[in-house]
Amino acid sequence: MSEPFSRSAPGAVAAAPAPRVPGLVELLDRVDRAVATALVPATTSEGVSRDGWRVLLMLARGGGRSMGEIAGHTALPAPTATRVVDRLVASGLAYRRHDPVDRRRVLVHLAAEGRGVVERVCGMVERRIGTALGAHPRERAQLADLLAHLADTSA
Repeated sequence: MSEPFSRSAPGAVAAAPAPRVPGLVELLDRVDRAVATALVPATTSEGVSRDGWRVLLMLARGGGRSMGEIAGHTALPAPTATRVVDRLVASGLAYRRHDPVDRRRVLVHLAAEGRGVVERVCGMVERRIGTALGAHPRERAQLADLLAHLADTSA
């Protein structure tokens, strides 16, 4: 006896089931979009690209950075990292100096105006994200610790 109807046409290959999207991966993707939604208007208002922002954040940690360090940190090809730094220097947000230990190396430093941009953008983004998180200092500290751990182990 035959079935009243067939689920697939004769000879058809069954479609593979959709891959399961792990909850944490999806959540991280949504957080990335939320951060970008807060970050892009703030950096754009300061005339800084997303790549330029990453360089400014790196330089804000202090000390001069070589172009190799900058390219590695931002995951940009060296020529692109150089163009990003050139724009930051032209805008007065960063400056180049010879390494005092090895005069053959040039280091990029954060300029005073660059520090102001970092402080303003961080303030705007932290206020926006902080509003979304609400006033839960203990949970915010835990979240910061977890995110730092994730960033340190993923790098």
